[in-house]
Amino acid sequence: MIKHCLIFFILTFSGFTKASQQNISEDSLTFPHVVWLKQFQNEINNLKFSEKLSNIILGKKNDISLSKPISIIALNIDSLIVLDQGNSQIFEINNKIVPLKSVIKKNVLKFESLVGICSNQENDYYFTDSKLNKVFEYNSKNKSFRIINDSLILNQPTGIAYSNVDNNIWVVETASHRLTILKEDGTLIKHIGKRGNGDSEFNFPTNLCIADDGNIYVVDAMNFRIQILDKNGEFLSTFGSVGDASGYFARPKGIALDTFGNIYISDALFHVVQVFDTKGNFLYRFGEQGHKNAQFWMPSGLYIDKNNYIYVADSYNSRIQIFKLVNGG
Repeated sequence: MIKHCLIFFILTFSGFTKASQQNISEDSLTFPHVVWLKQFQNEINNLKFSEKLSNIILGKKNDISLSKPISIIALNIDSLIVLDQGNSQIFEINNKIVPLKSVIKKNVLKFESLVGICSNQENDYYFTDSKLNKVFEYNSKNKSFRIINDSLILNQPTGIAYSNVDNNIWVVETASHRLTILKEDGTLIKHIGKRGNGDSEFNFPTNLCIADDGNIYVVDAMNFRIQILDKNGEFLSTFGSVGDASGYFARPKGIALDTFGNIYISDALFHVVQVFDTKGNFLYRFGEQGHKNAQFWMPSGLYIDKNNYIYVADSYNSRIQIFKLVNGG
């Protein structure tokens, strides 16, 4: 009975009051500052909606199809690395979808709950598994995996980001309500934060990203806000609060920055991406609940490349959607 109630809540909660909705037409794929370009999907998307929902509830998997993409790295607009939590797989997407581990050995590692991914300047990948409590590195040259926190215990690592300023790796430890900074070899530098709602305190943080100047943007999920820290982890500012209208948060998930410094937040219960300026002022949003192009069903991870292409992990629609920022920042 509880499961049925939860499913009903997820499917019927629209996220915004009628007064705040700005619905697009079925054929419209253009928003004030964002244009829909294309999507990556596969045969699972040909299933009827009821079949997709049944597969999710029953935990059915298709190991060569996107099931529940959670995070993205884009090498270019036609080449992606995707963490798929539903299939416990890391996929390369070019002309087709290929499990990353298949280019090395089959079943090298068994992942349980892939969450966050980032890359360094050599295009090596770092990613987290929140159930294994591990941070992994994938070396793109020799195509090998390694665990970088062999001697360090992490408590539900989720979001992860690489700083080009000092070559350090920032990890969100959701269950410990803190951030952890590591060197590239996995050596602990320091922890930041504790549970609370004050400055540099967190309540189940989930994700983060790092700007070119080294500032850190943290999704402080259950405080329904974004906290901004400097490159050393010192508090700078915060914005956001819980609510059911544009500019507020219900279930903030992914975070990314465009080249103008604007802040993009995906909200799973609003089924939208909201955009804020560098001071945290709401600018606009794009998307709405649905299964067509430019619509979302509980989106999660975000990635924005240097050309301002916006990649959205449309998790429960089992696809990646790509948009382009237009008309300035």
